[in-house]
Amino acid sequence: MGDRRIIHVDMDSYYCAVEQRDNPELRGKPVAVGGSRERGVVAAASYEARRFGVHSAMPSVTARRKCPDLIFVKPRFDVYKQVSQQIREIFFEYTPLVEPLSLDEAYLDVTENLKGIQYATQVAREIRARIWEETRLTASAGISFQKFLSKMASDQNKPNGQFVITPETAPAFLEALPIKKFHGIGPATAAKFNSLGIFTGLDLKAQSLELLQERFGKAGSYYYWLSRGIDGRPVRPDRIRKSVGAENTFEKDLATLEEMTAALQPIIDKVWRYCENSGVRGRTVTLKVKFSDFQQITRSRTLPGMVESRATLDHTVIDLLAGEFPFGKSVRLLGTSLSSLNTDEESESPQLKLEL
Repeated sequence: MGDRRIIHVDMDSYYCAVEQRDNPELRGKPVAVGGSRERGVVAAASYEARRFGVHSAMPSVTARRKCPDLIFVKPRFDVYKQVSQQIREIFFEYTPLVEPLSLDEAYLDVTENLKGIQYATQVAREIRARIWEETRLTASAGISFQKFLSKMASDQNKPNGQFVITPETAPAFLEALPIKKFHGIGPATAAKFNSLGIFTGLDLKAQSLELLQERFGKAGSYYYWLSRGIDGRPVRPDRIRKSVGAENTFEKDLATLEEMTAALQPIIDKVWRYCENSGVRGRTVTLKVKFSDFQQITRSRTLPGMVESRATLDHTVIDLLAGEFPFGKSVRLLGTSLSSLNTDEESESPQLKLEL
């Protein structure tokens, strides 16, 4: 693995940066793409807005309370897709091994890059410069010998910077990393780690494989090897989603149908936003419910055609929820997903998980 050269390119506040590029009056001001001053959720927040604590998936009302001068902008997904394609064309000039994760980020394996450039840091620098020249947008990059560390590295010098994690520096980086900063570990899992006395990568590394498997199931093996800097996943240019889903664990258990219906709205927004961004559609809607005693159920419904609107997705999810109510116990987690996608016939691949 130490012989691989993987770059994670992540555009800086992508949606907002496009809006600020195209509208000079928005530059230097706190901007939120999506939602409105009265309802909805924030799809993206500019760096100026983030200083006030505004972030994606935050209810618009909360965002406005944190930043009274926040400017809400209607998303233009057709423009975001067009610019994203421009950026991907730049990637393909350097390597055919490009694995897009979304419109604004991708993994690139540049071990044997098309330009014959010896150092991945130089490749990343050139790519970022090309993106700026052609789109007037900035990108950050993480460079490492595996995917997980390149992803973590791209966050280190944001915005408009890059960071390298080598096989030599990886152990110290991982040991000092707070467990909540590990990519893929959400607030609920981080809290579970903390309850076990695990707060850093060093604490995680001290745990046995058996204990982690016992407490975290299949994911326990992943965490065990990750803490040791071992991630053998290849960059997959043919990656196709089999399902897209989001879920949220609540700080306080929910008891009423009204509470659960309200709590599902940002989750549905998250799923539908991905569908709108990517063009992915699905026929099978699944509701996931985890109760206070950790028992879990799922309920699914396959529609005659693809789900083509957020309203249809919302109606189906809430109908599945209402059909099971009352539960007789409180709920700690809700989630929903779409499967039987319009990409299913193309390839086999794992599910996309969207953390709230």
